[in-house]
Amino acid sequence: MATNTQASTTVNSIGVTMFTVADQDAALEFYIGKLGFELRGDTRFGPDGEYRWLEVAPPGSTARLALNPPMGGGEPGGSAIGVETPDVRAEYERLRAIGGVQIDSEPESSPGAPLLFMVSDPDGNHIAIVEV
Repeated sequence: MATNTQASTTVNSIGVTMFTVADQDAALEFYIGKLGFELRGDTRFGPDGEYRWLEVAPPGSTARLALNPPMGGGEPGGSAIGVETPDVRAEYERLRAIGGVQIDSEPESSPGAPLLFMVSDPDGNHIAIVEV
């Protein structure tokens, strides 16, 4: 059996997660216009301002989602996060009613798992909407 000799971490939360997107402006419109997230940051950086750090989050959330172009020859999409709501069915109906959101499953639960449904953003990133 291995012994843990590592010092304990000073990290105490997940502050930001990152999705790769093909078009930051289109992603911003989806997350704000469809999912109802807020803009938390939109900053140019780099020697000539050629990069853009873009963050969104659900209202009241301390964790944020950065919407980044692919780096190092990568492709957009393929990431996943879970967001929480007190009423999965109401959020499911809200997203169905506004349209323009790819809903991948209806609300469902299985033994040991909370009620949830899945959606995908335009780049194929997956979002689990989970009831808490």
